[in-house]
Parts: sequence; structure tokens; C-alpha cells
Amino acid sequence: MPAIGEVARLTGTKVPTIRFYEQEGLLPAPPRAANGRRIYSDADIRRLSFIRHARALGFELDSIRSLLALTDRPNAPCMQADAIARAHLEAIEQRIAQLTLLKAELTRIAQACAGGRAIGDCRVIEALAGRARLGE
Repeated sequence: MPAIGEVARLTGTKVPTIRFYEQEGLLPAPPRAANGRRIYSDADIRRLSFIRHARALGFELDSIRSLLALTDRPNAPCMQADAIARAHLEAIEQRIAQLTLLKAELTRIAQACAGGRAIGDCRVIEALAGRARLGE
């Protein structure tokens, strides 16, 4: 059974992050060896890999906590997991829409600046300060 450093290496997770997940209750506190070192099971490593993958997909800790609770009931219908994933997908789609608008606005700001003006007359600075409406 590996210690925390080996688990960190195997999963690509930093040691403080593993401890954080333990504190948050996402990963159970492992037993300790006679020397006081944490020792992890294969199930702990799989659980940590699940958490890392879910975080990489942008799931919040509460959603991950809910998904992990569902994994403890393997015969339960997956409707709840599906609902969590769909809600997260909707949030991502909303964020993409916001980022698309942000990109368009920043593109307009950047195009308004010819780059040859003095900073006192800079359209980028004016737009960010709210003193100018682009296109005027």
C-alpha cells in the first residue's frame, strides 16, 4: 500500500491537494502505518483519480461529493448522475456564451486602437475606463 508521496506521483495530484480532499471529506482519511505515514489502498487511488478527472472537467466540489456518494450505490439508477452532468454542461454552455460576448467586446476594443496614439488618447484605456463607447 503506497504512502501519500507515491499516491501523488501515481495520480498527478499534489500532496497538499490530497490532504485538502481528505479534509473536505471527498477522500477518506487513510489508516496510518506504525511510523505514522498515511497508507492508501487501490480504492483510494481510484477515488482520487475520479476526483481529479471530475475537477479537470470543471465540476465543483459539491457536485463531486454528490457523484461520489452515488458511486457508493452501484445499483441505483443513474438519473441523479445524469442530472448533475447536465446541469454542469448547461453552466459550461452559459459560460461559453459569456466568453463569446467577452471576446467580441475585446476584439472591438482592440480594433478601435490603431496603436499609434498617445496613451492619453488610447481607445483601449478609454473603453476600459468607461469614457468612450466603441464605434463612436
